[in-house]
Amino acid sequence: MPDAIVLDHPLVQHKLTLLRRKDTSTAAFRLLARELSMLMAYELTRGLPLQTVTIETPLETTEAPLLAGKKLCLVSILRAGNGMLDGMLDLLPSARVGHAGLYRDPSTLQPVQYYLKLPEDVADRFCIVLDPMLATGGSVAAAVTLLKQAGVTQISVACLLAAPEGVTHVTETHPDVPVYAAGLDRGLDSHGYIRPGLGDAGDRLYGTK
Repeated sequence: MPDAIVLDHPLVQHKLTLLRRKDTSTAAFRLLARELSMLMAYELTRGLPLQTVTIETPLETTEAPLLAGKKLCLVSILRAGNGMLDGMLDLLPSARVGHAGLYRDPSTLQPVQYYLKLPEDVADRFCIVLDPMLATGGSVAAAVTLLKQAGVTQISVACLLAAPEGVTHVTETHPDVPVYAAGLDRGLDSHGYIRPGLGDAGDRLYGTK
């Protein structure tokens, strides 16, 4: 199987199953995507450096760990990536947010860029690219390329569901970028949809189909 980091925590797997169900309502889908994203943020930030500081508790002075000032940026691939933002920001409220407008051409399945907005100091930040569905991998690979062109050197990818084809494409194009997923499915159909999948994440998040 492709080199993806699949989060096998029971809560992650339970919520992913609820997310997959076709009768899950739009409101429930949004909430589950938010909760899953927050759970994934724990694993994605596991390697953040810590520093020891002196603090006062109500009882005494002590040494305790704090994050060592590592700056974060969450980069959402529009529009579905926004469904993962709130959960990540619940845990990482100080993170900056960038947006990459990329859509998949239905005939060629290739990514087409129409928007990009990043923090001015993005090159100094650890960036997490958010896209619920890693299908062909074209949009995610293109977003990573845009970040590298902006000077970013530390990047991870977070998706709720991935296909082997998408993981392979991203990791072969950007072997230095780890891919984290709540689930890794069997593969893509002839239309580029993940099977068994959960449908179109954007449509299910925003009730547009």
